[in-house]
Amino acid sequence: MTDLAVVAHLLTGDGLPVELLACHPRLPLAAGISTDEEADRSRVRIWDCSGGRLRELASFEVAVFTSSWGDRWLPPIAWHPHEPLLTVVDEGLLRRWTPDGRAEPLPAPECCEALAHSPDGRALWVSAPDGDDASTVLDPATGATAPARWWDTGVGVHPSGELVATLVSDQGATFCVFARPGGEGGAMRQQRRALVLDVDGYGTPLFSPDGRYLAVRGNAYVDSLDVFAFPSLRKVLHTVLARDEEWPRQNLAFGPQPGVLWIGTPGGALVELDLEAREAVEHGGPDDAGVTALTATTAGELLVAREDGSLTLLTTPTGGRSPSPATTAGEDAAAFLAGTGDVPADGDLHHHLDFTDGEHDWDREKLAEVTDTSPADPTWLQLQAHINRFSAGHTG
Repeated sequence: MTDLAVVAHLLTGDGLPVELLACHPRLPLAAGISTDEEADRSRVRIWDCSGGRLRELASFEVAVFTSSWGDRWLPPIAWHPHEPLLTVVDEGLLRRWTPDGRAEPLPAPECCEALAHSPDGRALWVSAPDGDDASTVLDPATGATAPARWWDTGVGVHPSGELVATLVSDQGATFCVFARPGGEGGAMRQQRRALVLDVDGYGTPLFSPDGRYLAVRGNAYVDSLDVFAFPSLRKVLHTVLARDEEWPRQNLAFGPQPGVLWIGTPGGALVELDLEAREAVEHGGPDDAGVTALTATTAGELLVAREDGSLTLLTTPTGGRSPSPATTAGEDAAAFLAGTGDVPADGDLHHHLDFTDGEHDWDREKLAEVTDTSPADPTWLQLQAHINRFSAGHTG
């Protein structure tokens, strides 16, 4: 069991809980968002978390975000991968913050629902539905935009920087699609090898710091957790969190220990889940204040937001377990990419995917032959079997 130590603690000035946290991937900076429903505004806060401290650097208000479905939610944000630059959606603008003050904003594509920088920082990837199953690539230097293949929800970057994971969601099934950066105009180059997840409503895919695990939080119907090994995509864990509580949507973080995933709970505890030992330990929270957001800093500390408006920085000693060498992540990415290839630029994405559910591999030909399923099978497979039974090839 890890001995957690509090190194910094503060309360938000207005007492509103932080519901989304995002740490810079390389710099000791963190951003968080709270929403004031009565004022119809969201407040963005930025903290310096260097040297075991939490010091607020800035705060500013943006409009409460409204999705294309009419849902009111937190505005999308994205850190630049190298520079101290934060981009936030504020209605029709992309607000940008730097330590020197706010940078010149950029026009935001309509219905901008998710943001991510490419790993080299040269492009902004924007998920904004336009009815054509296309996303947008934005050049921050010029403001120029170009269409690209659709993705949604968020982008998880593999520690090698050689590939990313994102979602292509549908109520019948969601694909976790992997992509190489550096496509035409800075777009993603989506790959044929993919994961298939049941239904929709999942969170942004999360790679472990050594790149050996991929965690996915979901979904729209149940608070589930799926963890896959990388690059094999073998399913390591599937579990359903407690059904009788409302769990925070951003409650997963990998700490510095290899194979250890942290889970924030509505009861205020942090669960330490050792994926290799298959053991879970619960660490109680102060005053049972529920966790509202959880993430990890670039130094491997845990940053925890709670419903009482507090923010806590926790150290997680490695206990003598050293992270995998940096070269391993690059080797794993290369092995994955060697076993797949770019999806063609034209045609339906789904028709080009070879995918796995973590236990069985599927392609379109194999899937077309499925006619019998059980209630224990995922919804997407049961639906496909139903379609196949009534298709022209299986009548009579």
